[in-house]
Amino acid sequence: MSTATKTRARIGTRLVTPLVASAVLNPINSTLIAVALIPIGHAFGAGPERTAWLVTSLYLATAIGQPVVGLFVDRFGARRVLLGGAALVMAAGVGGLFAFSLDWLIAVRVVLGIGTCAGFPAAMAVLRARADATGQGVPSGVLSVLAISAQTIMVIGPALGGALIGLAGWPAIFAVNIPLAAVSLALALLWVPKDDRRGLKREPIDVVGILLFSAMLLALLMFVMNAAVGNLYLLAVSAVLGAGFCWKESRSRKPFIDLRMLVGNGPLLRTYLRQALAFLIVYSVLYGYVQWLESARRLSESRAGALLLPMSAVAVAAAAFSAKPTRVKGRLIATSLALLIGSGLLLFAGESTSLAALVGLAAVFGLGQGLTSVTNQTALYGQAPAEQMGTASGLFRTAQYLGAIAASALIALCFGPHADSAGLHRLALVLIVVGGLLLAVTVSDRALGTRKRPAGQAR
Repeated sequence: MSTATKTRARIGTRLVTPLVASAVLNPINSTLIAVALIPIGHAFGAGPERTAWLVTSLYLATAIGQPVVGLFVDRFGARRVLLGGAALVMAAGVGGLFAFSLDWLIAVRVVLGIGTCAGFPAAMAVLRARADATGQGVPSGVLSVLAISAQTIMVIGPALGGALIGLAGWPAIFAVNIPLAAVSLALALLWVPKDDRRGLKREPIDVVGILLFSAMLLALLMFVMNAAVGNLYLLAVSAVLGAGFCWKESRSRKPFIDLRMLVGNGPLLRTYLRQALAFLIVYSVLYGYVQWLESARRLSESRAGALLLPMSAVAVAAAAFSAKPTRVKGRLIATSLALLIGSGLLLFAGESTSLAALVGLAAVFGLGQGLTSVTNQTALYGQAPAEQMGTASGLFRTAQYLGAIAASALIALCFGPHADSAGLHRLALVLIVVGGLLLAVTVSDRALGTRKRPAGQAR
């Protein structure tokens, strides 16, 4: 029996199943929308610069909501948070059926972003508590299962979205959340243990800190989505709010985000940075590349989604390869190289490029995508304090979605009103720079060469 199989057996399949079902709600909603941007734009007479908000709105809500929901996991319990998140996702699925306007759909995506925040921090908190209670080390097999499921959903998402649009039109990508969230809710009720109130922190919520953090991110991201000289005031507003947030948290006895812990934990901060840079590239491909296939190559939504399926196979294989908690640095370097090489290959993609070459290009990005989540997730598990695993995991996802939001803004900037080959090549040049930075950050991180026992793990 493999190490991964033994770990799953010790943790329990019944426990892992609802955690996976909840955790995949976010990536499926992240990628289903990729092939729907063009038809939704046609329905409402909107170009890429406006439909980009369908992507950004979910990530904006998720970037702000993840650490907040992570805090709720630490304070109120993972099961309660999972149930509340699933109910919110179901409500958003119903709301998506009423396509009153593009702005309405953007608001629905905000609700989806908040509802799908629950899965990852709750799963990480449950796994850490169970592993520490049984004296296990890093549950690498289960972390691999979580990452493989998320990677598979992320890459299958465009193909699934294309199939749903072909069967029932683009509203189906919203309606599919109703049965998915219902299953997630039922599994959490049946198989996730009730929260042990004795282990929860009976402490007040730092509401002021949450509001300052949210306003700071909102101002920053509003500027990123519409970078212009006339909007520079948003950067000033974000800086002032950020200074206020730091002042408040540094003086709070029970802060929303423990800045002292973060400042003193360089390896964890670098893990957040790697995740943000890697997913800036990944999401630029998932959204920008797909729009280029539909617009410049004139492929249907279903064919464009199917062309990304090689990413799924490679991503799943790479994630499975990354299950071991050792040699994290080597795998992260391989991740950086794959994303850098893939970004370079985008420069040679054009209207006359063969489908075989486009399939190969997708496979290169699949390698980087499959490796990055498992390896950074494994690093996070060992670097974050056990008592703050929910909040730290939420910030991990915030870093990922900051990369996604930057990708959305970058796509809008590079493509403008039309997703043509010139815009794709401009996007590629920026991604090459990002890939080089990611490689430099990874190679220079000496902490990745050492093995650290997670805080709270039995010796």
